[in-house]
Amino acid sequence: MAKTLYTIYVIELSKRVYTKNAKFRNANPQFNGVLECLYVGMTSKTPKERFLQHKTGYRNKNGYKLSANIVEKYGTYLRPSLYNHIDPFVTRAEALKAEEQIALELRREGYAVWYN
Repeated sequence: MAKTLYTIYVIELSKRVYTKNAKFRNANPQFNGVLECLYVGMTSKTPKERFLQHKTGYRNKNGYKLSANIVEKYGTYLRPSLYNHIDPFVTRAEALKAEEQIALELRREGYAVWYN
């Protein structure tokens, strides 16, 4: 059986998230409104499958919600140019660490970013 790989993905969020969501705004004090608002995540699915889960408010068989409210409400589309160059990760822990590092790097570049 093939080993599960974890990939990083980036979703562009509507800029309304910055004006309407105080937690998002407080997490991005450096944001000047020039670049986009983004969500960075990691998944064992394809980025497209994961985006659809976010947008439909997907729940697993136990009823646990797997979609991020911020993406469900404000997500517009995937931004492959910001993640296609990142190789998949073998462990979930590596992917989670990379998710945070990439999110913080995008913040330093001037994007407003949310990640879990």
